[in-house]
Amino acid sequence: MDTGTHLVMGIAIGGLTFVDPAVASSTATATAVITGVILGSQAPDIDTVLKLRNNAVYIRHHRGITHSIPAVIIWPILITLVLSFFISDANALHLWLWSFFAVALHVFVDIFNAYGTQALRPFSKKWVALGIINTFDPIIFGLHVIAIMIWAFGANPVITMSILYGILVIYYIIRIWLHGAVKQAVQNTIPDATEIYLSPTRYFFQYRVAANSTTHHFVGRAYGRSITLLDKFEIEPLPDNPIFNKATEDDNFKSFLSFSPIYRVEMREIENDLTEVRLIDLRYRSNNRYPFVAVAQISPTLEIVNSYTGWIFSEEKLQTKLEEDRKLL
Repeated sequence: MDTGTHLVMGIAIGGLTFVDPAVASSTATATAVITGVILGSQAPDIDTVLKLRNNAVYIRHHRGITHSIPAVIIWPILITLVLSFFISDANALHLWLWSFFAVALHVFVDIFNAYGTQALRPFSKKWVALGIINTFDPIIFGLHVIAIMIWAFGANPVITMSILYGILVIYYIIRIWLHGAVKQAVQNTIPDATEIYLSPTRYFFQYRVAANSTTHHFVGRAYGRSITLLDKFEIEPLPDNPIFNKATEDDNFKSFLSFSPIYRVEMREIENDLTEVRLIDLRYRSNNRYPFVAVAQISPTLEIVNSYTGWIFSEEKLQTKLEEDRKLL
């Protein structure tokens, strides 16, 4: 989920913690626990700072080790140690338990996005991405804001947040059912589909669709069970030539390939005798564009002159990014 949603979730969990007698009976413990669950709801996304380095590092590692099984254990321990130092009268066990709940819930809800997480590390580096909930879901965010406001006006936090999460459990069940129904509709539309990827949008019934058959890539949109196919590309073997092989050595390409399960390749000659190699993720078609790409521009002497990976919504912006990421020859 996005940062704002994780924040309101942390505040809502803070209200729920008053169901715990150790929290309800101690101001120090309540202060520490509420702070802990808010920190815990944000901690796994500390890897966002990798954006300061470059997109390749960020894309390859965001929601990776910080969302792994060891991290889910380590984050609450660190939070408990730090907060116990400043609030020595707090009950450390209950602080750890609630911080653990907040961190685990953060990772759990991220699994439902199309982006997903590497939540199974160290046992597997596979991205777990169910594609059921958009990264920002206005219903989930809005319900949290309403519940927090009701609490702020004096309502019982335990009752308020229990109702909130009861509603959200039902909401998730509905979204899981809808996801299955849409996936079956795609299968009916493309009977020979071997892989289907759904990316939910902010709109309840709308999904982006990408699928593979044995011969073609398909891209489309779904509104409920109504499927509209927008693009169809023949699946071609990956190029086996020095230029493409050189491109795959670039960190931007490695990051893209570690993340994207369905993409196509374009190669073309551009100015200054350069060859541009472009990988295009097919899951995120928007306004007739495919905004998530990896691009490398390679000289006749097989030097990578420019490269970039990330979200680009115009060709002009892409060229600007390539210029910013220009490598020294």
